[in-house]
Amino acid sequence: MASRKSNPPGTAVRTKAPPAGAKASAAGAKASAAGAKASTAGTGTRGPRIQRRFWLTYPPGQIKAPVIWELGHKFPLMTNIRQASVTDEVGIVCLEVDGRPADIESAVKWLKRLGVSVEPVELSAVES
Repeated sequence: MASRKSNPPGTAVRTKAPPAGAKASAAGAKASAAGAKASTAGTGTRGPRIQRRFWLTYPPGQIKAPVIWELGHKFPLMTNIRQASVTDEVGIVCLEVDGRPADIESAVKWLKRLGVSVEPVELSAVES
């Protein structure tokens, strides 16, 4: 009896060649989907998406809390930690957020309610 090779989980094996024209139509569908995504990116019912950077200073009671993780789940924002310094006494994070202005404003208010100090980062011409 011949042994049979198994594929790693999550991979598919194609047993037949695709019908003629299938490759072109699949590529066209991908291009259409990408074009639709690109045309709606940055707009919406609540305004265009913007990017802002903030210095967050955490009080000792919030240093070990997953504040940035919660922020990303509570608000429709994309977060990016640009720089951080954390000790037992204080946590300082430069956080970049991408989203709609109203969502960013709501997130900043939420952070302040937690006791996190939020200050905008002033970018130089070189950094922007």
